[in-house]
Amino acid sequence: MSPAVARRAALAAQGFAAPTPSGPITRRHLLRTLERIRLLQLDSVNVAVRAHYMPLYSRLGPYDRDLVDDAAWTHSSRRPRLLVEYWAHEASLLPPADWPLLQTAARSRGWWRHYGVLADQQPALVEDVLAAVKELGPVGAGELEKALGGVTKPRPPGATWWERSDVKRICEYLFGLGQLTTGSRRHFQRLYDLPERVLPPEVLALPPVDDDEAARALVLRSASALGVATEPDLRDYYRLNPARSQAAVAALVDAGALQPVTVRGWRHPAYRALDAKLPRRITGRALLCPFDPLIWERDRAERLFGFRYRIEIYVPEPKRQYGYYVFPFLLDGELVARVDLKSDRAAGLLRVPGAFVEPGADVARVAAELAAELVTMAQWLGLSGVVVGERGELAPALAAAVAVADPA
Repeated sequence: MSPAVARRAALAAQGFAAPTPSGPITRRHLLRTLERIRLLQLDSVNVAVRAHYMPLYSRLGPYDRDLVDDAAWTHSSRRPRLLVEYWAHEASLLPPADWPLLQTAARSRGWWRHYGVLADQQPALVEDVLAAVKELGPVGAGELEKALGGVTKPRPPGATWWERSDVKRICEYLFGLGQLTTGSRRHFQRLYDLPERVLPPEVLALPPVDDDEAARALVLRSASALGVATEPDLRDYYRLNPARSQAAVAALVDAGALQPVTVRGWRHPAYRALDAKLPRRITGRALLCPFDPLIWERDRAERLFGFRYRIEIYVPEPKRQYGYYVFPFLLDGELVARVDLKSDRAAGLLRVPGAFVEPGADVARVAAELAAELVTMAQWLGLSGVVVGERGELAPALAAAVAVADPA
């Protein structure tokens, strides 16, 4: 298989071969997209837009973000919860039916295991947290600290995100173990609740899943979402235990559920999902947030697109190559540009501090298509315009194209 065919298979698996809906985006569209990509990664950065909203926009176009909020954090008999929070690739929104698979040793142990020392040292605090959540939930860690009155000290002013109170550490430890989950969110703050009050009864009634069976099921989900992938790619999608992932891939190949393929130029053997489509061409455009599942594994993105991409949030500003929060731009199946984006909500503007074109791309066409997409994105975010800065060789052409696409 050529790299170009593998790339088109990956794009199709991620939903980029499907036509953009012509009418209003509904829960049916949300479900169809989730059947393809399986999960939405959460992230605290809100400089442009929350990460879990963007993959749906990239595939479906403008939609009401309440669609995701309702699917994830509200429930009624008429509109049941479609998503639940748990650790998958990272902290993610995923179908409730996948919860039991992730409550197994198929996944690598998470960072929260380090809080196990605190849990062992303060078992009474663990019991108090669980009891308080049962009584008060959904509830935030700060409210729990007040309710538990003097059990732990809150973070000092100016403390970093990782300098957490003991109550917050225990909450995250229990969240990692699946003894707590997110009942709702308030201004993106996680409000903890008991799984039995969040998960559907039919999911809670399922028997425990065997670790190896869970690994095989998760690898199949990864394969369907990726189209064509190496074993490390398949493993990364849900951050699976390496040994269990390797064994699962071997078992699925033996069972005929995965098809081994060779992609020219790839160092590792690859595998094709049986339902993978191989379209002759991919058309259309999309901006991709840094945590989009098409590109979140940076080595895979480089293999597929020849596009080296690193997030520079933690790089000191003078040393950044492209910017703080950079979105790759997908056009007709290729990553052709990247833009640093910031939602200036006070001014009502989508700011583009930097714009950069990939070697060999048609600058005039990229600028025109990217300008149109930025104007659409700004409207989706409730912003009144797009302002292009001066950084990057694409910036002058993009600024001129924005003036044509959005003359107001």
